[in-house]
Amino acid sequence: MADHSILEKYEAIQHRLDEVGQQITDPSVMSDMKRYVKLSQEYKRLESLVKAFKDYRNLVDNIQSGKEMLAQESDEEIREMAKEEIETSEEQLPAKEKEIKLLLVPADPEDSKNAILEIRAGTGGDEASIFAGDLFRMYTKYCEKKGWRMEVTNLSEGTSGGYKEIVANVSGAGVYGILKYESGVHRVQRVPQTETQGRVHTSAASVAVLPEAEEFDIELKNEDIRRDEFCSSGPGGQSVNTTYSAIRLTHIPTGIVVQCQDQKSKLKNLDKAMVELRSRIYNMEHQKYLDEIASKRKTMVSTGDRSAKIRTYNWPQGRVTDHRINLTLYNLQAIIGGDIDEIIEKLMVEENSEKLKEAEI
Repeated sequence: MADHSILEKYEAIQHRLDEVGQQITDPSVMSDMKRYVKLSQEYKRLESLVKAFKDYRNLVDNIQSGKEMLAQESDEEIREMAKEEIETSEEQLPAKEKEIKLLLVPADPEDSKNAILEIRAGTGGDEASIFAGDLFRMYTKYCEKKGWRMEVTNLSEGTSGGYKEIVANVSGAGVYGILKYESGVHRVQRVPQTETQGRVHTSAASVAVLPEAEEFDIELKNEDIRRDEFCSSGPGGQSVNTTYSAIRLTHIPTGIVVQCQDQKSKLKNLDKAMVELRSRIYNMEHQKYLDEIASKRKTMVSTGDRSAKIRTYNWPQGRVTDHRINLTLYNLQAIIGGDIDEIIEKLMVEENSEKLKEAEI
């Protein structure tokens, strides 16, 4: 059965699409980059919505014309074709309704941005650092599969392998909108490499995913930033430990500190450090938006809460459990090898269900 309240919204959406289409060609809008990007994103969403509306209306029209044909025609072959048309259209109708309702719910405005991925070893000593290394390799392989680019900006190696901390920029289509589901505490249960008694230990690492801010999102004043230069540490060739190419930036008003040492060039390190600093300041505001969402929802999906225990990787059982949606999968090796699409897709479905419950459509 068609939901006619959906069709009633079509005219207003089409009018808004035409309005935004005119605005983004206005020279005054094009000169205001922040406004132009915002309107371009809205135009893209409205375009998808109008297409979905048209598809929905076609299905409704097909059902109506099929019923009229059944009422008027006596030819059995034509009647059979009409029945098939009605049946096919009615089958497609619920999925198209759901698509439209989801498109009508405002998306996280940051979903289309690139992201900063930060992994820190937590409780568990050397094993936590090794696990942080496992997580980083998992995300590296996942990014390769998605065709995304990953650039490490800062790292601190663990004493027995892995990382105490590693930070990377991830760029590509819709990166933040996908990777944001990985924010939180990841736990591992296994016999550590350093364990001689064969006992299973529990260790943890925290993952933070931040939307990368554009230059026009945050205005930084030079007088608010203290810059320190120091020698790089860790792998990197002859330049390491011989030149002051690493950069540390401190934002005095907020106390936020970032550093970058992965490039031999001081200027390249400075550029990357500025991107990260801008993103971390921007994220303070974005976190308020996430907190507001979290207060309305029962699950921890996509709240960005870094202290929430979101997932457990159990090596002896070959099991991975995502605690936010009570999802358990017994393909640990594939998941740790970067095959995390199934988990993220199920988290997206859960979040979309919550969005639909919230929306008054």
